[in-house]
Formats: sequence, C-alpha cells, structure tokens
Amino acid sequence: MPVPDGLGGMRVDAGLSKLLGLSRTVVADLASAGDVLQDNKPAGKSDRLVAGAWLDVTLPEPPRDLAAEPPQHVEGMEILYSDDDVIVIDKPVGVAAHPTLGWEGPTVTSGLAAAGFRISTSGPPERKGIVQRLDVGTSGAMIVAASERAYTVLKRAFRNREVSKTYHALVQGHPDPTTGTIDAPIGRHPSAGWRFAVRDDGKHAVTHYDTLEAHRQASLLKVKLETGRTHQIRVHFSSLHHPLCGDPMYGSDPTLSEKLGLTRQWLHAVELGFPHPDGRWMTVTSPYPDDLQAALDTLRQANE
Repeated sequence: MPVPDGLGGMRVDAGLSKLLGLSRTVVADLASAGDVLQDNKPAGKSDRLVAGAWLDVTLPEPPRDLAAEPPQHVEGMEILYSDDDVIVIDKPVGVAAHPTLGWEGPTVTSGLAAAGFRISTSGPPERKGIVQRLDVGTSGAMIVAASERAYTVLKRAFRNREVSKTYHALVQGHPDPTTGTIDAPIGRHPSAGWRFAVRDDGKHAVTHYDTLEAHRQASLLKVKLETGRTHQIRVHFSSLHHPLCGDPMYGSDPTLSEKLGLTRQWLHAVELGFPHPDGRWMTVTSPYPDDLQAALDTLRQANE
C-alpha cells in the first residue's frame, strides 16, 4: 500500500500503529525483524514515513483460537468409564490434556469431541471439563467432567485433596527406606525454566511411595500423591538420586533406558479414586501400556 498523505513525516512505529491498528511495540518488532519495507528498503521503527512511498508489511500470524480446536481422533485413547457426569479416559503418552499455544499435537479434548462426547461445563472454552491434567509424557487414568455438577464437585474434590491418585513408577536403583514419604518443596530450576527442582522457596509437595518389586537395576514403586506439582514424582525421585527409568531430563541412565527399550519416563497413572457427583466413591484402574509392560518384563527376565 502507499503511505497516506496524512502519515507523511511520522515515525514508522507511530504511523503504522495508527494505519494498521497494531500496538507500537508490535510494529517495532516487525521493523526489527525486517518485515517493514518502504520503497523496497527495510524501515527502522524510528525512520520517517514518506507520503506516497510504497509500503510492504508482513503481518504476524493471528493468535490461534484455542477454543476452535477441531475434533481429532486420538490413537490409543480409550474410555475406561463414562456416564452423563464423568468420563475417565486412558490417556496415551504424547497427548496433552487440552490445547495450548505451545502445543500442536493431539489433545484429550479434541479426542473426546471426535468420539462424540459433549462437555457442558463452565470451564474455559479451550479446556472445558478439564479438572485434572497428566503430563504429555505420562500415561494412564485421567478424569474429565462432562456436566456442570461434576465440574463443581470434582474441582472442589481436587482442591481439598479428596481424590486418590495412584501411580506406578520404575526408578533406578533401590530407594532406602523401601517405603517412605518425600516432603520437599518444588520450584522452577534456577538454570532451566522448563525443568523443576527441589528448592527451599518452592511450593509444598508430598509424595508417598512403597516398593512393589526390587530388581537388579531398578525398583517398581507404588506412588501416591498428596499434592500435585508439575513433574512432582520425577523431581522427587531424581532428588533422591533414583530418577525414573527413561527420563533423561531428570538424570536417567541412557544405557539402561536403551536396554529396557524406553523412549519416555516409566510412569503410569494406574488408579484414580474420586467422589462421583451422585454420592458414590468410584475407583477406576488403567493397565500398563505395551512399552512400559515390555520394559518391566525385561527386568523380570533378567532376574531369572
């Protein structure tokens, strides 16, 4: 487009902000990136617009509408239980709970929509019904509220720690004691924002564990969470120098991971107990997925 006469002499950031309805900061970023040309020459944010000169502006991508996520079949996502109030799914590894700006892969919400489930809750449009999240790299039982009353009941139950969450985890070595509680606050790692660590200034976090099987190189643990911090199980056992097998982010041995055929952390949400909105206490269980079962079988066979 040509520069309108009324904008001649104005700074690029001020003039284009007025012309295009963008903030001056956005225009300045476009100029810095070389996305603003005046008569085929890059224009800096403080350069002056020349009336009648030809402008070429490459606009930024519009923000993604998370609420407009299309239904998408999610391979391997099974329904463990469903009624008019609740849906308990068996979440596969590599699936997020709901869409976010940084995630382009499959989600539980899109998978449920593709399977014909309707979610009627007051939750945010892009994550309606989501009252609990499992990490993308963690598989197992996860509950979704299908009705408004279930959303209210379950949100309160999770907040008041009235939901029983049981995981099985395969950790390197043999925790001592074999049964115990880890009470250690968790916060963002000081040198890596995408990781977490035990920190004095972190959030309160409590993990209970019991050894189910002890093998030569690893132990299968039953883990119950009292709190629900991001990466809690992975961080707590890593802090004890017993990282989860297949979890290089938190210090696993790559040689053992290769031996067990693991391409992700050995962690599975095996059981979920919760108060159903109709007053019942419900417990739903999830079997091990094939990759985790195969890794455990390899360890068991090494003992024979």
